[in-house]
Amino acid sequence: MADLSNVTEHMEIIGADGVHVGTVDKVEGNRIKLTKADSGSHADHHHYVSGGLVATVEGNQVRLSANGAEAALLEEEGGGEPLADLRP
Repeated sequence: MADLSNVTEHMEIIGADGVHVGTVDKVEGNRIKLTKADSGSHADHHHYVSGGLVATVEGNQVRLSANGAEAALLEEEGGGEPLADLRP
């Protein structure tokens, strides 16, 4: 896991394949809170990415160790529940 202290508001989060995953709202503990606009059909609340998925923080980008599509499946709700468990 990369040092999340270097992650700042409005940084772009990209998958290992360079695909846009989201935009940082802020860091909460060991998770990155995404802006509501990046929460897709759940745009009425925030989603989170585990800090364990962060490979590097460089410039204005947070690069994840998972590809964009995989990272989207690993996003979490506020209480820590994986989104993949909530999808039909």
